[in-house]
Amino acid sequence: MVPGNQTQFTEFLLLGFSETPEQQGPLFGLFLGMYLVTVVGNLLLMLTIASDSHLHTPMYFFVSNLSFVDLCVITTTVPKMLVNILTQSKAISYAACVAQMYFFMALTCVDNFLLTAMAYDRFVAICQPLHYATIMSPRLCVLLMMLSWIISLVEALIQNLMVMRLSFCGDHEIQHFFCDFPQVLKLSCSDTFNNYMLLYIMAAILGIVPLTGIVFSYSQICSTILKVPSAKGKYKAFSTCGSHLSVISLFYGTGMGVYFSSSITHSSWKSTVASAMYAVVTPMLNPFIYSLRNKDIKDAVRRLIGRVTSFE
Repeated sequence: MVPGNQTQFTEFLLLGFSETPEQQGPLFGLFLGMYLVTVVGNLLLMLTIASDSHLHTPMYFFVSNLSFVDLCVITTTVPKMLVNILTQSKAISYAACVAQMYFFMALTCVDNFLLTAMAYDRFVAICQPLHYATIMSPRLCVLLMMLSWIISLVEALIQNLMVMRLSFCGDHEIQHFFCDFPQVLKLSCSDTFNNYMLLYIMAAILGIVPLTGIVFSYSQICSTILKVPSAKGKYKAFSTCGSHLSVISLFYGTGMGVYFSSSITHSSWKSTVASAMYAVVTPMLNPFIYSLRNKDIKDAVRRLIGRVTSFE
């Protein structure tokens, strides 16, 4: 961004879901409730995994980290929206907007890599069970986690540095409830060709490559499960992947919903709703998917509640 424009341009306006005053109260209640449910659900899942030795396995190591990332994702966007509704202000400072873009982009990228690592974990567990303990060592799990964070943080940093070189003049209203990267690019009066090219290249590399890994892992898993002679054995093998498949479907389903709603429809409201499904609803549902579909988690929650009640 040109220094002169940097000093003059100080804030954006987040238009959110509605500008109608009578709808602000219900929107505040809805998103506050969703935020609190997400915080409680993810914290409870993380506490359950940390406190139960039966869950100290590679799979639940990744699940716990996924809960932490989901908690950070929704905290990046929703609290600012709630504050704006309470104060009846739509403003977000330039610095806060850049920070919001950075963390949201980095955290969703970490989510993507975590789901890929979990798919690889299920692939090794089902297709190479005798070598599972050797391959999925604590060292490899920590390494995969660190690589996920490093790549995601660097990618988001590069994108944001490119945005900070742009000039913004005239319209500064963002048709969204948070600083979404493509929406911010639309407001620039500079040439954004390089920004869009970088965005598409990064999306292709960091989106398609992990998704390819997930598809490959589950194609091998399905091939292995089909070779199991008994129906009970097939069900047991597939049940270990049920929760993860549900989370993958939710993550990529809502993500593609955001992409197609932005590309196909010109309705900013529809695009905002699709983004809310991706950025708010998905982090809220993930802990419940793992809790309700996973016997190990349900047993661990019962043991945790039992210990708490006996302590009292």
